[in-house]
Amino acid sequence: MAASTVATRYRARWTVFAVLVAAVVITTDQVTKQWALQNLTEGTPVPVFGEALQWMLMFNSGAAFSFLSNATWLFTIISSLVVVVIAFYLRKAQSTLWAVVAGLVLGGALGNVLDRFFREPGFAQGHVVDFVYTPWMLPAIYNVADIAVVSGMGLFLICMLLGVGFDGKREPRERQAADATTETTHTDPESGLERR
Repeated sequence: MAASTVATRYRARWTVFAVLVAAVVITTDQVTKQWALQNLTEGTPVPVFGEALQWMLMFNSGAAFSFLSNATWLFTIISSLVVVVIAFYLRKAQSTLWAVVAGLVLGGALGNVLDRFFREPGFAQGHVVDFVYTPWMLPAIYNVADIAVVSGMGLFLICMLLGVGFDGKREPRERQAADATTETTHTDPESGLERR
């Protein structure tokens, strides 16, 4: 079997794995949002672990902290474009770690995009359902999709800082340093001197 065929099959396997991770995130996000809609009253906090963790139903028509709340359609377009870009780059995932990163971010983005397309008050103008409140950590109210996106981006940054490639392998620090500082040199055949 040709090496290229084997490589293609491996890439397909990681893509499928990333899609499965995204599906779990989307399902969990939508189920928990539906639970919040059925069991919580908008704006009324419900303590879970004292004030450290509370449920509080809110509807977000804009970006974080309700920024530009009257431009819901704009965030629908932006979120949709983000999903398309992430889906395009899924093919680069060649390890379990990167498949998880891609799946978390894709699933989280899609979870909120579904709200914007299909929830009240109308198509492409829907409000995102938020219900998780941790005032000690940050003032925003968020949801499972947001947690997935932040977790995925956190893993992405860690992978970048540690030099983990898309194949899941980490380049030795010595090689990274050498690649960053090495310059191509050659010897002048007439003078015998090295030139950069």
